Amino acid sequence: MKKVSLDTNAYSALITGDITVLDALGEATEVYLSIFVIGELYYGFSNGYNEEKNRTVLNKFLKKPTVKIIHTTMETAEIYGRLKINLKKKGTPVPINDLWIAAHAIETGSFLLTYDSHFKTIPEVLLY
Repeated sequence: MKKVSLDTNAYSALITGDITVLDALGEATEVYLSIFVIGELYYGFSNGYNEEKNRTVLNKFLKKPTVKIIHTTMETAEIYGRLKINLKKKGTPVPINDLWIAAHAIETGSFLLTYDSHFKTIPEVLLY
């Protein structure tokens, strides 16, 4: 069973037909999308030219049986706090939303598919 979480840029790459993302999803039994990724996508949609079309495509993707939206729980908050203090001590900050996305990936035990290299500074994150 392979679980994959998509970062915002991985979802965007999927929409453009990126083969790496397509292959990862083809192997996945579960696909997770953090509520923070969805928030970033909505921001991008609102800032672009095809908001309605992009929302329609996202909603269709979210209805797939293997896709699950991950909401924030007390466990997510605990993981987030631990990650943030550890990164602060190491002097390797990560954008706030990406810390939440990392916490969700850790919480679900999924591999995070991302094109952001700063996730490499978080040892607990399983990168795809």
